[in-house]
Amino acid sequence: MKILVLNSGSSSLKYKLFDMETTDLLCGGTVEEVKDFDNAYEEIYERLLRSRKIYGIDEIDAYGHRVVHGGERFKEPVLINGNVIKEIEELIPLAPLHNPSNIKGIKTAISRSKGKPHVAVFDTAFHQTMPKASYLYALPFELYEKYGIRKYGFHGTSHFFVAKEAAKYLQKPLNELNLITLHLGNGDSITAIKEGKSIDTSMGFTPLEGLMMGTRSGDLDPEIILYLEKQINMSADEVDKILNKSSGFKGICGSSDLREVIDSADRGDENAKLAIEMFCYRVKKYIGSYREILEKIDAIVFTGGIGENSAYIRRKIIGTIDDDKNSKGEKEIQSDESAYKILVIPT
Repeated sequence: MKILVLNSGSSSLKYKLFDMETTDLLCGGTVEEVKDFDNAYEEIYERLLRSRKIYGIDEIDAYGHRVVHGGERFKEPVLINGNVIKEIEELIPLAPLHNPSNIKGIKTAISRSKGKPHVAVFDTAFHQTMPKASYLYALPFELYEKYGIRKYGFHGTSHFFVAKEAAKYLQKPLNELNLITLHLGNGDSITAIKEGKSIDTSMGFTPLEGLMMGTRSGDLDPEIILYLEKQINMSADEVDKILNKSSGFKGICGSSDLREVIDSADRGDENAKLAIEMFCYRVKKYIGSYREILEKIDAIVFTGGIGENSAYIRRKIIGTIDDDKNSKGEKEIQSDESAYKILVIPT
């Protein structure tokens, strides 16, 4: 059985083809600067045929689609039909930058796949186990009831995957484990997992809440937004651009690429040094709060582009790391003084 997994973005279409009999990744890639999904899918099919991993489109047995926002309606993957598409469309106000592209990609794939099944997997689904005390904001309750304003959390597919991988590695059932999973990349989030279930996560109503990121501000005093609009006369669109596109690492030191930031810091750039300190400080704050919420933890798991690849950042975040294991990129990197495992697991 061959499954084509798709991630339809606003300007790109990522794909991977898997053979489920062997669980092997056969091939994958990205079509950039997508303006028309029909053309993008044609490009993907041509690449698959050139790769000789398939010799006809009919060899693809099923399609999987990443959907950013499933709201409160979708708590697990679902087989896509007309009603599911309609419900995803109704959630567009909660994810105006992502769900429209996800839907366009799904509709195009369905129209070209000759009746094959399509499944939607939601970034928000894993976090639907959070208790109300965790996911509600201290706003008038009717804003939640009428408009769905609450914490949803994102990167759920990543947090759930690495949690399951950690359970395999530790040789324990996931429902017996307490974990803190750190997805650190250009977008960053941390999740507290109690007995295998997400009970809190750093991203919120949108992916803007939480940690300092490549270009996103993360947590801030909401009155700052009103100040920018009222005192500096910025429009809502200008404020949105600042918070999502011009803040984070980019806002502090001019680059959203951590590799460039570390290189600049090594050359003595004080703003680059400051950006790294700010990032690691905020990660440590979340780890500390989640450790208190969980009461005991079995492991902290690093994943994502930064979490998997930057021994320097891992060391700055957690003190009880074995420097030799960390620098070699081993899976288990805690020192003898650590009260819990510290793992590095690719997502």
